[in-house]
Order: sequence, then structure tokens, then C-alpha cells
Amino acid sequence: MRIGVLNSGGDCPGLNAVINGVVGAADKLGWEVLGFRDGFEGLLPDGGDYMTLTPDETVAAASLGGTILGTTNKGNFAAKVGEGDVARIPSEIMDKAKENLKKLNVGGLVVIGGDGSLTTALQMSEEGFNIVGVPKTIDNDLQATSMTFGFDSAVSSVVEALDRLHTTAQSHKRVMVLEVMGRHAGWIALWGAIGGGANVVLIPEIDTCIQKVADFIKYREAAGKRSSLVVVAEGAKLQDGKIVTRCEGEASEVSLGGAGDLVARELVRLTDKDVRACTLGHLQRGGSPTALDRVLSARFGVQAVKLIEQKRFGRMVSYQSSEVGSVPIGDAVHQLRLVNPDGEVVQTARALGICLGD
Repeated sequence: MRIGVLNSGGDCPGLNAVINGVVGAADKLGWEVLGFRDGFEGLLPDGGDYMTLTPDETVAAASLGGTILGTTNKGNFAAKVGEGDVARIPSEIMDKAKENLKKLNVGGLVVIGGDGSLTTALQMSEEGFNIVGVPKTIDNDLQATSMTFGFDSAVSSVVEALDRLHTTAQSHKRVMVLEVMGRHAGWIALWGAIGGGANVVLIPEIDTCIQKVADFIKYREAAGKRSSLVVVAEGAKLQDGKIVTRCEGEASEVSLGGAGDLVARELVRLTDKDVRACTLGHLQRGGSPTALDRVLSARFGVQAVKLIEQKRFGRMVSYQSSEVGSVPIGDAVHQLRLVNPDGEVVQTARALGICLGD
């Protein structure tokens, strides 16, 4: 038996640990694993662009960030072309990939990716490919799984950044604004703010009133708190219910960015405080995965191989109620898991005295 594995879309801490889980579980069954380079694009060159993966290689890489296979969120397999918009993969592209997999005698393909990559995986499954999906997004916003690998690592980087910003904010009596990732969902911002002791957190699910944030900061100053930390998700709705964008994306959604800078400018105007903005950006994607993400990734990889062994194709690995199982890929794509504005985590933030800008 020979199977394939690829990762597509943005990089994410834990990708190598998933690959190691796949290779380790397959090795126990006596199977060979081909790792396709640069996402789905590795399926297209004559004979495929791949590397044969062995446990010795992948065990050594499991603790590393990034991916040994390379990845891309562009190319011939872009099925998600905008927010809520889906394009069909051209038939000639599908046929070429299918021909190469057949020549290589690949009996199952593990696709590690987020909503866009899994949208492609779903189309391939509908075209007869033996596909198993593994959910990947640091945003933790897929409805079909209660946790995705990479999220804990991203939150840890936010908490570390806030720990560092605390000291400089206190030293200069400043307001520090930290912009973090989170296009549609505010999980990273919310968890990071709670874990890092922030005073304000602004997330996409709760419309922001900058004046209320300014009033909160002035209230803190009147109470003797001379510095404040503000966490802003990049997708927070700051301009009459709209997100802040830099430019249009080349092939998919608009490019977000600038939410932190906008909040900082407005707080300078409304509070007359010394305010500085910092964008954490791709630092949230880089570096080694946390222990939690390494374990979750390994479990996801092993479960993917089990699904192939059971010939349960067209399914995605899913984490629910502390157990790793699976759901149909069709139930996973375009179903975002957003922060509940009245949910327990938001209530925890409010109980800790964190302002949510409403």
C-alpha cells in the first residue's frame, strides 16, 4: 500500500508533526508514504513532485515549525476565490493529478489544510479521489472541530508578546496596541488577551465603539493605572461595522491589515495618551509548535491513516469532546466556528475586567 500526504495554504506550527503522525502510523502497517511538495501543485508535474518519507526523517522534523514539504495558497487548485465564493477546479487539472496518482499507485491522499484547501479536497473527493482531510488553521475557526492544531502555538506567541509589551508600557506610561491574526473569528485575540493580561480586546464578532475604548482607558488612568494593553484582531469591525483592509488579494480574499494602527490613531485623538501600535503578523505562524499542538497534530495524522485503512474516504479528521474522530469533508467547509459574544470565554474576559469595546 502506498499513500500520499500534502499540506496546502498558509504554514502553521504542527504541520510536520501531522506528517510524522501519518508516516509513523503508515509505517506500522507496512505502507509507503509519498510527501508531495508545495501543496496540490506537487500532483501536476509528470510523475509528480514528491519525496519518499521515512519515520527517521519525520520524527526529527516533528518539533520544527513550517513544513518540510513546502506549501502554497496559490496555483492551479485555488477553489476558494473570495469570501464565500468557490470556483471549480478545471477538469484538465483534475485529470492530470488523477493520472499521476494512478501511475504512482497512491491508494489514498491525506490533505492537510484550512477551509480553502479542504474546499479543493472536497471537489477532488467528488471526482473520485481517495481523499482524507486534516483541518489546519491557527484561527481555530472550523465548525466541524473544537480545536485545530497551530492555535495553541499562535496564542502562546501572543501571550509572550503581551508579556514583553507590559514592561515597556509601564515604563513609559503608554497604551500599547497589539494587532493579531483573526479574519473572521477572534479566538486568538480573545485567548491571547486573557492569557497575556490585556485590558482591552477587540474581535470580529463584537462591533467596536472606539469612544468606549477611549473612555475605558481614561477611567483606568483616573484609577491610577497609567498604562494599558489593547489586543485587536485583524478582522475587528472598526469602521461602521467594516473591517480594515490594505489592498485586494490577488486571487482570494482581501488583504487585511491596519486595524491596530487605526485603533492607535483614534486613541491618540480621543485620550491624548502616548499610544504605540505593534503588529505581530506572521510571527504567529512561525516557530516550533507547543507540546499541546505536537500531540494534537500526531493524533490527527494517525487518525487520517486509520480512515484510509478503513477506506472511509471523503472525511476530515475532527476533535470533539477530547476525542479524535471524523466528519464528512462537506460538513466542514464554509462552516465557521465563531466566538459567541455571550459565551463563557467572553464572560470570563468581562469578569476579569477586560473591555471588549461594546
